[in-house]
Amino acid sequence: MDRLQAMAAFVRVVETGSFSGAARQLGVGQPAVSKTIAQLEDRLQVRLLVRSTHALAPTDAGLRFYERAKGAIRDVDEAELEARGAGAGLSGLLRISAATTFARLMIVPHLPDFLARHPSLDIDVILDDRVIDLMSEGIDIALRLGALADSTAVARKIASGGRSVVATPAYLARAGAPRAPADLVHHHAVVYSQLGDTWIFRQADTEVAVAVRGRLRVSAAEGIRAAVLADMGLAVASDWMFAPELATGAVQRVLPEWRLPPIDLWAVFPTGRLASAKARAFADFVEDTLGVMSYSAMPTGPFR
Repeated sequence: MDRLQAMAAFVRVVETGSFSGAARQLGVGQPAVSKTIAQLEDRLQVRLLVRSTHALAPTDAGLRFYERAKGAIRDVDEAELEARGAGAGLSGLLRISAATTFARLMIVPHLPDFLARHPSLDIDVILDDRVIDLMSEGIDIALRLGALADSTAVARKIASGGRSVVATPAYLARAGAPRAPADLVHHHAVVYSQLGDTWIFRQADTEVAVAVRGRLRVSAAEGIRAAVLADMGLAVASDWMFAPELATGAVQRVLPEWRLPPIDLWAVFPTGRLASAKARAFADFVEDTLGVMSYSAMPTGPFR
């Protein structure tokens, strides 16, 4: 039995709470993971896991072993990277979590460059607009937009971007273009559930809050895009969300002389452990990529 592989399997079992979850992340069959843990317990002569009908949980001994094993695996990974040197690239599997639309438009198109720099690295991208548990899902780094719900999260702000009220020319031709924030009450709004139906505008020292009305409320950015492009109304959106359409004029900014609060992009790492070299390198890559991307067709730019 390879001791390091056995420790890695045990760590995955604890973090996912099941043999099947660990097997999916490790890319092996569930029986193989179960056998490895049984062999590990036999070797150590101690029970590491308590099995119930719903989940697995570490015993006191298992919890102590988990903390040590997790640190040992991290140290081995870091030692290998240091021995190979920074120029040798990263290796293994990097698991990334990001919101679906943001990843599709702003991250996935640039992954070939990151993978070309690190030919021994594989990437698993989990697309989900929800805030998922990084530890239980085995995530190395999450890219999250907006305010962080968990104040204890290990996070680093890597970008900040603008937001705009947008609509299609067809909708504006039908409903007219609002001239002031107060005019929005006479328009159909596509409401993003995570933002709410009160939109806040600023101009110089003036701040205006407008309670908008709309027949459609959606919980994911893809729904905002689809509804706006279907001429259903106005929406508040991050500039990156409609970058291609803003560049071509298929979508237009409304009330451009009024500013909306910007939105921050965070790199979030699993709580309770140091960020891996792979996760830190990817955070640096995203920050550098968003910093140098050209948005000449977009006056305010999605990230600055």
